Amino acid sequence: MTELKNDTFLRALLREPVDYTPVWMMRQAGRYLPEYRATRARAGSFMQLCMAPELACEVTLQPLERFPLDAAILFSDILTIPDAMGLGLYFAEGEGPHFERPVRSAADIERLGIPDPEQELRYVVDAVALIRRELGGRVPLIGFSGSPWTLATYMVEGGGAKNFSRIKAMMYDRPDLLHALLEKVTDAVIVYLNAQIARGAQAAMVFDTWGGALAPACYQEFSLRYMERIVAGLTREAEGRRVPAILFTKNGGQWLDRMAATGCDALGVDWTTDLADARRRIQDRVALQGNLDPCVLYASPEQIRAEVARVLESYGRGHGHVFNLGHGITPDVDPEHAAAMVAAVHELSPAYHA
Repeated sequence: MTELKNDTFLRALLREPVDYTPVWMMRQAGRYLPEYRATRARAGSFMQLCMAPELACEVTLQPLERFPLDAAILFSDILTIPDAMGLGLYFAEGEGPHFERPVRSAADIERLGIPDPEQELRYVVDAVALIRRELGGRVPLIGFSGSPWTLATYMVEGGGAKNFSRIKAMMYDRPDLLHALLEKVTDAVIVYLNAQIARGAQAAMVFDTWGGALAPACYQEFSLRYMERIVAGLTREAEGRRVPAILFTKNGGQWLDRMAATGCDALGVDWTTDLADARRRIQDRVALQGNLDPCVLYASPEQIRAEVARVLESYGRGHGHVFNLGHGITPDVDPEHAAAMVAAVHELSPAYHA
């Protein structure tokens, strides 16, 4: 593999000394970029874009051509695993993802197999290898998956949901069924992420988008315990260096201390949690990633700079901070405003590492 020219992101995740706070954005390859929209139009659909390694590579690299970001993240979708399990993923115009064959019974769960990344998910791992080659060591590549709980919500609900009535009914009435499903999905996530690492991903992130919808005891039992299993099952050394693991539960700020005890290297923090408070609670056991409110990017460049300064001040001096949004960048943001955020991080953060 090509030597890594900028490893600031990886060192920050491991709480090693850095000269500045590295920055990347969740959903940094996406609809806010006109070049992404052009590539997606060429692909014909979102899933066709995901399933074409050359195009997935193209859109992964697009934000790096615009902004001096410190990491690239694989362009894919969290629902690749349930799709590869045979649930029939499709996207209805304006309605988001749906599954033709949702999981509702013991028989449905029994039928699920663990997808082979070199077969059913070959397009993802081929994209990882291609992206690593095309990056040429510029910055590290992040691989990712949805969390077992989050993937299960889509699999049981049959798509997105407002109140998660079907999966919560299963959780309370038939926890044995839900645990059986989560066990299979967890095994699939571990195999999937390790395949990404084997093909060149240099960090692994687990997106627990819907963990914040759970009550505290349910979060521990049905979400966190499975993410802890993933962390334990990941390949943690590759190419002679540690592969950091990042966990992110949206609306999960109240559980950061428990998340820090999983063995992960870093925690994503959304904008509803103060970084200073988060840092005190985790006692610098892991790095923190975040946490600018994505809607700040609708403001003027001057105000964006001021809010970047506030987030940096909130984390404070020392290492172990990766600057990011508190969730994904929204589709109608002006790319110049994203550029203003990245520039502000690189300009203002060295003072916190001197």
